[in-house]
Amino acid sequence: MSQPQPTVTPKLEEPKFGFTSYAERLNGRAAMIGFVLTLAIEYFTGQGLLSWLGLY
Repeated sequence: MSQPQPTVTPKLEEPKFGFTSYAERLNGRAAMIGFVLTLAIEYFTGQGLLSWLGLY
């Protein structure tokens, strides 16, 4: 005998802190922008990022 399935989906509020879909999307976009900027710096200056920053 099978269990009856619920007919109503509960409405859960998304948490304000933590791993929310908005926070993950924003973090992913920031990482992509940073990666592209790093590649652009290396391409236009001919140096690596650490060398360009004077750390290496």
